[in-house]
Amino acid sequence: MTPQEASAAAAKVCLLAPVVPVLVIDDASIAADLARALIAGGLPALEVTLRTPAALDAIREMASVPGGVVGAGTLLTPKDVEDAKAAGATFGVSPGATDRLLDACEANDLPLLPGTATASEAMRLLERGYTVQKFFPAEANGGVPALKAIGAPIPQVKFCPTGGVSLRNAGDYLALSNTLCVGGSWVAPKELVLAGDWAGITALAKEAAALS
Repeated sequence: MTPQEASAAAAKVCLLAPVVPVLVIDDASIAADLARALIAGGLPALEVTLRTPAALDAIREMASVPGGVVGAGTLLTPKDVEDAKAAGATFGVSPGATDRLLDACEANDLPLLPGTATASEAMRLLERGYTVQKFFPAEANGGVPALKAIGAPIPQVKFCPTGGVSLRNAGDYLALSNTLCVGGSWVAPKELVLAGDWAGITALAKEAAALS
């Protein structure tokens, strides 16, 4: 997979809904129910972060839910890429980007949303062919004003800002011409997940899906 093909595939994922849920899952047995709740609310693209021992099993469970597009977040190494692909992930997300990680994603045909925080990093990824990138951590890096400023001289790149994004500020990011979607964890708060309040999560997803 070329970087251009990866970016085209990543753009399709980003355009499925205004918000991509960023999910930290400790118990894979609830993964399918969580996926169904989010999809029912209008958020089909799901990012499962590889931050817990249950993450790969959670991806396997979610990949079997109709209507969902499941990806793996926090990809750091080539092994992460291989494991995520084997588990059923159809896209990847990383907090940053290294040549080894990019090589692995291209070799394994896994579309990647590579993380970037500065104009130089965005330019380097653009030089390689990545026109869709993750702006991370968004709020810590200056938020909406920073992303708007980066976009002015680099209009070729579109972003999915993640990190500190919430219902309160998501609309401000989505109003930017260089933002395709945002990534956020607020649509699946831990207390609702632990309580199995799938209706509550669907309600939050509907609220997020209505953003523009």
